[in-house]
Amino acid sequence: MDQYIGKMLDNRYEIMECIGMGGMAMVYKTRDHRLNRLVAVKILKPELAQDAEFRRRFHDESQAVAMLSHANIVSVYDVSQSDGLDYIVMELVDGLTLKQYMQRRGTPLNWREAQHFITQIMRALSHAHSRGIIHRDIKPHNVMVLRDGSVKVTDFGIAQLASAAQNTMTQEAIGSVHYISPEQARGSHVDCRTDIYSAGVVLYEMLTGRLPFEGDTPVGVAIQHISAIPVPPRSLNPDVPQALEDITMRAMAPDVNQRYGSADEMLDDLKEFRKNPDMEVSQPVSQGEVDEPTMVVPVTRHSGGDTERRRREAAREPEYRERRYREEEMDEYDDPPARETNIVPAVTAIVVILIFIGGMIFFLYNFLLKGMFEEKKEYPVPSLLGYTLEDLEKNPAILGEFKYEEGDTVYSEQYPEGQICAQTPEAKTMVKEGELVIKVTISGGKDTMYMPPVDGWDVRQALLKLQNEMGLDVEVQEEFSDTITKGMIISYTPMKDIIVEKGDKVVLVVSKGPETPKVTVPSFVSWNLEDVERQLGAMGLIRGKVDNHPSSEYAEGKVIWQSVLGEVEKGTVIDFWVSTGPEETEPPVTEPPATEPPPTEPPATETPPIPTEDVGVPASTKFIDVDLSGFTGTVDVRIQVGDQVIFDGSVDASTGVLSKPATASGIQLVSIYINNVPERSYHLNFSQ
Repeated sequence: MDQYIGKMLDNRYEIMECIGMGGMAMVYKTRDHRLNRLVAVKILKPELAQDAEFRRRFHDESQAVAMLSHANIVSVYDVSQSDGLDYIVMELVDGLTLKQYMQRRGTPLNWREAQHFITQIMRALSHAHSRGIIHRDIKPHNVMVLRDGSVKVTDFGIAQLASAAQNTMTQEAIGSVHYISPEQARGSHVDCRTDIYSAGVVLYEMLTGRLPFEGDTPVGVAIQHISAIPVPPRSLNPDVPQALEDITMRAMAPDVNQRYGSADEMLDDLKEFRKNPDMEVSQPVSQGEVDEPTMVVPVTRHSGGDTERRRREAAREPEYRERRYREEEMDEYDDPPARETNIVPAVTAIVVILIFIGGMIFFLYNFLLKGMFEEKKEYPVPSLLGYTLEDLEKNPAILGEFKYEEGDTVYSEQYPEGQICAQTPEAKTMVKEGELVIKVTISGGKDTMYMPPVDGWDVRQALLKLQNEMGLDVEVQEEFSDTITKGMIISYTPMKDIIVEKGDKVVLVVSKGPETPKVTVPSFVSWNLEDVERQLGAMGLIRGKVDNHPSSEYAEGKVIWQSVLGEVEKGTVIDFWVSTGPEETEPPVTEPPATEPPPTEPPATETPPIPTEDVGVPASTKFIDVDLSGFTGTVDVRIQVGDQVIFDGSVDASTGVLSKPATASGIQLVSIYINNVPERSYHLNFSQ
């Protein structure tokens, strides 16, 4: 049994149960009696608590983390010490770890859901980094997914202490090697970009359903983080958008200078991606490149060949100048050319008319008359299904002699978004020349459905909506709830507004209502009915119908049969048969009603019939011991010897064994009840 269960810290925090265990600490569900609320208490493991320097750093760092206040970070309420225990009091989060959530889904998360989760994680990191806190152990195990779809990052500041602890710490204590950054694996200096790398690994796992690096040993995995490049997410999951893959790979860059410089920088890309999934992710400039200063480049007007030509022309310039002078001088004395008259010669007019008439005949024959006598050529329509408009533009051979006309965009279960899903006319149809146009219909992808918010719905209403209307595969799980009405939805996955497709699996957690306490019904055979009624009242059970039957085995007034035996819920009704004693003349044995079970004989090892008391035997005193080692806290104990109750009160279970004296004679039935539940029953001979 856990040594801390039932312990009270600082006379305020009562430890109830262990809800988690990590490499450095254990987490307990605890009640804060001062504020009357449930909280989580994290207690350092004993092997770490032995190091005084580690305890000091644990306390100082935890105080700093307590200053963080963000919607996506688990709140730290108190940091204290009690009875040599160092502990942190934190917000109790009702939800699953991101690792458990991914395991429950069983497949890679929808990329929109992954983008939703990583954005909240980066907001938490941005807030912590702005306060000088580096997490150093970002992994799905340290991210809690709440019922409303929000996430909270845990263990801020605690993982940071790992580097200051002794070198003998186990791999479990310093976090999973699958998520550490290359600089952590090398033991180099770390900064906020270390958390960005680990967040990139978490995003990679959400998108692909697997870790980027795996190996037989932690050292082998660490070496891969330093020297290997992971398989791009789109190679494992083609549904991942290119931009989201680029964001993931930049966050996971082995060189810190190639990663995002801050959580805010990565958040900016995530926000832009949410608005525009087709965005281009900017890449950082390598630190090895040096920007050259801007230079003014003179304009070169002539090539080397032009320069030589101009040199030759300059040498011949006097010759050209002399020739032009002689020509101008001759023109000065020549008669000007005769001017043309405005009258068109008759021959020219006739030629023009004939050419016009011939052209008209040629036009009429080729464009009007020829088609009347010649049959148009036919072409088979090519199949354009599965191509995109971009494919048609890049490769004209797909269309051949045809042209396309873009039509409507419709949903399609067969063709992905952007592909041609229908065409008119259909493929292989013969079309005559002059009609070579294909009208194409573009696929808009599958009919997009969003997970509706079904929390608070009746399970029948939810099944009607999700199964019958949306075609989803629904799995119903039931849990007890003190606050949600029976049959109503407590939680569900995937979260609301997440895109789902027909056949996708949806898990509904349905309330079974408050958990009804159960009690164990012992055998009451051979008991007096009055004692039975008193015991039923103490156990929260109800006496049902009582029938009288003769019995040669049990005395008058003794119970000879009961309808229920074993573990039942409180409020169960139990029927009894009571002996009327033996009859003088034995009539035929009356069988129990067919609708009721036959009498249950008590097992010989449970509660044998009470032996007849010895008459005249002197009384003696014996001690009755009650073992409380299996209980915690305060318990109610009642000890009954025969018809006498020798003890009835509350006892601290930490006492181990409760011992009380009893004085009686003969053989008596000793009955022990703990918390109104029969714990043990046996006969004790007070004459020995």
